[in-house]
Amino acid sequence: MIIAPSLLAANFGCLAKETMRADRARADWLHLDIMDGHFVPNISFGPEAVRVLRPLTRLKFDVHLMCSRPEILLIPFAEAGADHIIVHVELGDRVTPLLWKIRSLGKKVGLAINPPTAISNVQPYLEQIDQLLIMTVNPGFGGQPFISEMLPKIQQACSWRRERNLGWGIEVDGGINFNTAIDCAKAGADIFVSGTALFGKRQLKKAVEKIRRLVKTHGHKREG
Repeated sequence: MIIAPSLLAANFGCLAKETMRADRARADWLHLDIMDGHFVPNISFGPEAVRVLRPLTRLKFDVHLMCSRPEILLIPFAEAGADHIIVHVELGDRVTPLLWKIRSLGKKVGLAINPPTAISNVQPYLEQIDQLLIMTVNPGFGGQPFISEMLPKIQQACSWRRERNLGWGIEVDGGINFNTAIDCAKAGADIFVSGTALFGKRQLKKAVEKIRRLVKTHGHKREG
C-alpha cells in the first residue's frame, strides 16, 4: 500500500518545506499534478519546480501530466527528476507512443482515466503500464468531493489485473480521505493520492500513518 501526498494541496508559498514535511512524514511517494490550463482549466507547476525539489527528498516523484501535449514535456520532466510519468487515456491514438517514450526514458509508466471515460478504454494498454490511475474526481482542482461511482472502475481494474496475472498498481486520486480510502482499498486500489486530507493536517506524519493503517487493514492482497 503506497501513500502519496499530493503537492497540489500543499502551501505553494513554501513548496520546499512542504516537500521535506512529506519526507519526514514517511510518505512513500510525492504526487505532482501538472496542469496546462488546456486539458484541465487550471495551471500548477512545471519541470523547474520538480528540478528544485528533487534534491530535497528520496521520495519517488509521481508526475501526473494533465496536459494536452505531454509529448513536449516527457524529456523535461524526466531530466528534472520524475520517477513515474502518467499520461491520459483520453489522448487516444497518441497513448501508445507516449507510453513507449516514457519507458525509453527509464521511467515508470502510468496511464490515467477521467471519471466520464469508460474503463474499457484502458484495456489495450494493460500490458504496457506500471500503474493505472483512476481519477475519482474530475481533474483540474483540489478539494473536490469523491465520486463514489468510480468504485466499480477500481473493481474492474482489479479483476483484469488478477485475471491476466499483471503486476501494475491501481492508483486513486481525488477526494481521498480516511473514509474514501477505505472504500477504494476494499475495491482493489493500492496507491492512494491524497491532498487536502494529508497536507491539510498539522501533524502530517500522523495522518500518513493513519491512512496507511486503514488501507492495509481493508485492502486486497496483491496478486500478480
